[in-house]
Amino acid sequence: MKRIELDYSKVLPFVDTDEINGQREAGRAALEALREGTCKGNDFLGWMDLPAEIGEEELAAVEECAGRLRERAEVVVVVGIGGSYLGAKAVVEAMSDSFGAFSGPRVIFAGNNVSEDYMYELLRYLKGKVFGICVISKSGTTTEPAVAFRLLREQLEAQAGKEEARKLIVAITDKAKGALRVSAEREGYATFVIPDNVGGRYSVLTPVGLLPVALAGFDIRSLVAGAVDMRACPGDLSLDYAAVRNALYRKGFTTEITVNYNPKLHYVAEWWKQLFGESEGKENKGIFPASVDFTTDLHSMGQYIQQGRRDLFETVISVERPRYELLVPEDAENLDKLNFLAGKRVDEVNKMAELGTRMAHVEGGVPNIRIVMPELTEYCLGQLFYFYELACAISGGILGVNAFDQPGVEAYKRNMFKLLGKQE
Repeated sequence: MKRIELDYSKVLPFVDTDEINGQREAGRAALEALREGTCKGNDFLGWMDLPAEIGEEELAAVEECAGRLRERAEVVVVVGIGGSYLGAKAVVEAMSDSFGAFSGPRVIFAGNNVSEDYMYELLRYLKGKVFGICVISKSGTTTEPAVAFRLLREQLEAQAGKEEARKLIVAITDKAKGALRVSAEREGYATFVIPDNVGGRYSVLTPVGLLPVALAGFDIRSLVAGAVDMRACPGDLSLDYAAVRNALYRKGFTTEITVNYNPKLHYVAEWWKQLFGESEGKENKGIFPASVDFTTDLHSMGQYIQQGRRDLFETVISVERPRYELLVPEDAENLDKLNFLAGKRVDEVNKMAELGTRMAHVEGGVPNIRIVMPELTEYCLGQLFYFYELACAISGGILGVNAFDQPGVEAYKRNMFKLLGKQE
């Protein structure tokens, strides 16, 4: 199976190889510190060996639990926020039919906002349906998922009865402590453990990501196998990406835009934004992560990228082979003047849009990195996830920050709780 590839030739007009090599040396030292466990945040390095350590017993347990819920429920609501849902959402969106053809229960995500309208409409949608809940929280006290779980559990118990509801709820949480662990043990919910040494944004290959993916009917073994394959590499691909982006950062390119040309990759970019934003954005440092969906956003953000401030660079995720083949038809009247495309695959039009855009943006002063996925499969997504996780950890090391904590996240919570009248 082919691995993902990295092309940074379109960066070389903006930074020279000596500058990249300087960052590569710093990155090599960061990689060594990760492997030796001497880096900042070294108590959260469980993700590094995780793909190879996931055993048959754990995979089988996840598949069995998912199969049980898939047989019972029409809908499964995955409750979580940040790293507790974005990785799973990325895989489910990437692998699903764009227009809702489901081979099992529909998987819906909640607990990632506190919108009253969203929750009301979700509860209304679930009324009269047999639904399950997969609630993900290490502590069980994070506001957004905790509020959503209260509401969903209340409705589930009202519709199915308390005894049946217990069989339709799965909790993924800390192995020994926290409000959700206490609740799960008291009520007898099925449970899976979030490892102590894996932070949320690095948790997609734990039950946090694997169970929702399995609930949606996708192949978690291939997802893990892709990550195992990428882990087996020396790390050069991740090292190169970390080095190139940091060389650009030192030249004043402070915003990275991840670009896709396949709408199924939208949530992969959302996952990437959390991974890099929460890992690097500290001590007044870090590249700002943004994303766009092309060609759609070429008709909105394209103007700014082409001629706006020259402090941004792009990383394009390109899928080499689409799943399906579709040809542009001939039209007798040719009123739209597009018969020159007749007989061409739609993907060829898309690929030429990608190439033409990269050429235009580079000419306009925007450095371009390109990541090529052979195809959009669970296996390739597993490769991509591990590639990014390792690159992010290396990049954090180059910057000199702890890539595994998020102290700034607490600031909004303190203000929100105070405004809501929480007693200290």
